[in-house]
Amino acid sequence: MSDKIFRFLAEQRPDTPCLVVDLDIVAEKFRTLEGLLPKIDIYYAVKANPAPEILSLLAGLGAGFDAASIQEIRTAIAAGGSPSRISYGNTIKKRSEIAAAYELGVRLFAFDSQAELEKIAEAAPGSKVYCRIWVSESGADWPLTRKFGCAFDMACDLLRQAGGLGVDPYGVMFHVGSQQTKPEQWETAIAIAKRMFERLRADGVSLKMLNLGGGLPAHYRVEIPPIETHTQTIQESLARHFSDEMPELMIEPGRCLVAEAGILQSEIVLIAKKAKQDEVRWVYLDIGKFGGLAETMDEAIEYPLRTPHDGGPEGPVILAGPTCDGVDILYEKAAYLLPLDLAIGDRIEIFSTGAYTTTYATVGFNGLPPLKAYYV
Repeated sequence: MSDKIFRFLAEQRPDTPCLVVDLDIVAEKFRTLEGLLPKIDIYYAVKANPAPEILSLLAGLGAGFDAASIQEIRTAIAAGGSPSRISYGNTIKKRSEIAAAYELGVRLFAFDSQAELEKIAEAAPGSKVYCRIWVSESGADWPLTRKFGCAFDMACDLLRQAGGLGVDPYGVMFHVGSQQTKPEQWETAIAIAKRMFERLRADGVSLKMLNLGGGLPAHYRVEIPPIETHTQTIQESLARHFSDEMPELMIEPGRCLVAEAGILQSEIVLIAKKAKQDEVRWVYLDIGKFGGLAETMDEAIEYPLRTPHDGGPEGPVILAGPTCDGVDILYEKAAYLLPLDLAIGDRIEIFSTGAYTTTYATVGFNGLPPLKAYYV
């Protein structure tokens, strides 16, 4: 909840759909995470919300940046980020984009394949490289599957080769899956990383850095362990597995810093039933999957809602977006209940929408404009 956002919505009455982000909450989340993980460098995952207002705020607070593209790198630098504190974390990059990042001063690059390592060695000689490995993503509401990372043995082999190609085999990285709800997954992943450090040390390769990736969760509709449980597990696991020699540490939070800072306001366009005997109402909003709520795909992320009629009698609903596309259904199986007094034209608030909304919005599908956003 943010009184500042509600005040903005009441006073400005912006057209819907719109996202409003409270920058004070972003700053508070960052400072809290710093306190919970005092010896770990925080590199904000720019893709979660690349608004210049957020990037300049975090740069001023001392954050580094995890960038997924050359465009994100340029945006981060323009907002005050230092190239020496930017990690080009996408493992799928054009050679020209690697070269452009290198020209801007970026010296930290991720890879997970032979071909990507060779591209980095050619376009960014002398840079620090880290290999992304597969780990379990069980418990993640938004898993990243096998698209990223490689097997343990392959990662070891690639890091052995790195020095001979003219780059520094700097470290290893994992990702436990976005919106990870099981803190114990950090323990498993850190144990695997420690084995890699030991295996490579035996081969004469001394890794210096462990990147803990993303995955720290935000609060949505379903109750999950608090962030403190996750960070405590991380701290204890690191102490247990790296007690002999702690490497440099970095982590790439995104949604846990910005999701809860954002509230999206939407107008109800239509309330309808498909048959007279239906008990379930279809509630159509002026925003859907294509307008910024892509993470409702497979009903993965369940956003909390607020309506003007909360507290009264409720009934089951199917929530859908406004577009002429059959997949633009937000929630059909998640058993949402909304007030029976809900009416066409009512404005509702969708909470924890500060991450992965504005940049997921299409540009012009069905003629609908991109999601408007305000930073207060």
